[in-house]
Amino acid sequence: MKEQNFSIAIKANMELILKEQLSLSAKIDFTQVATFIPYVYSADRLFLIAAGRSGLALKAAAMRLMHFGLKVFVVGEITTPAIGAGDLLIAASGSGTTSSILTAAEKAVKVGAKVLSFSTTLDSPLAKLAAHTIILPAAQKEDHGKSISEQYAGSLFEQGLWLLTDAIFQTMWAEKEVPAAVLWKRHANLE
Repeated sequence: MKEQNFSIAIKANMELILKEQLSLSAKIDFTQVATFIPYVYSADRLFLIAAGRSGLALKAAAMRLMHFGLKVFVVGEITTPAIGAGDLLIAASGSGTTSSILTAAEKAVKVGAKVLSFSTTLDSPLAKLAAHTIILPAAQKEDHGKSISEQYAGSLFEQGLWLLTDAIFQTMWAEKEVPAAVLWKRHANLE
């Protein structure tokens, strides 16, 4: 493939990704998504966990929630404290079967914390542990048939998770009317 053909293919793939995200957005139950906000506001502290690229998306969400002034921790980081009653574990797993996430959710429930999950299905061990599950009707990483997404593995779910959590943050920010200058004071300055 020549360089010129790369540019044509990249543009076509960017348009495919955007089209799939618009299609995904049309299938999301935003009434279900809106319940995320009261869970977050009522929690003492927030703990976020996901694996792989979903983990990167939730780390981005953790950063924005921290900018908002909430007490936020990413599970697995060395400075993350113990979770307890009154806390909220926000977990993402397309399949709802990722073992490390299930273990964390089980521990959270055992100590009295609530679990809120993002998944592609309500029929999973994670959904059964969660007080609430937000469904992103995307392909799971094991779905290689391209019937839901033409993208590789769980890409549609991972991208959708990032975009949806950004939309949730934007909603919280607008609702609380926190000036950008206040958020900026919490932005990392050791970069």
